Amino acid sequence: MTGPLPTHLHYKRGDAPHMDILGGVSIRPDGCWGHTLKPNRKGYVYMDLRGSRKHWLAHRVMYEWIVGPIPKGLVIDHLCRNRGCLNPSHMQPVTIGENVLRGHGASAENSRKTNCLRGHPYDAQNTYVDRAGKRHCRTCNRERQRKS
Repeated sequence: MTGPLPTHLHYKRGDAPHMDILGGVSIRPDGCWGHTLKPNRKGYVYMDLRGSRKHWLAHRVMYEWIVGPIPKGLVIDHLCRNRGCLNPSHMQPVTIGENVLRGHGASAENSRKTNCLRGHPYDAQNTYVDRAGKRHCRTCNRERQRKS
């Protein structure tokens, strides 16, 4: 497991910051790389690099050290859904929007729905999107208007 260190992290010559983080890595049965460093309340592991006053997200350091630079404008998505995982093969650079939609938040869950609450399909003929970007069922809207 070797590779060029990310140059933008401003390592001092002779430092081996990756050794700081690799010393605490453990490989779990699911393939995730855990760490002895305590994750923050959101589940991410931060690390300090020698010679730097900044705290770095450990998964980003590992990805850039082993795989290469993260393209500008992209974020790292944990394909394993484990924010504390440091295994670069479990990570993929994606846009923020794609990362949100791959997750388990309300936006992601709603985007995966194929039918409204009453079972009508969300398809091109039966769906409209309001100014706020929310989908609505045309059939349910017609039924509501008839009742009013």
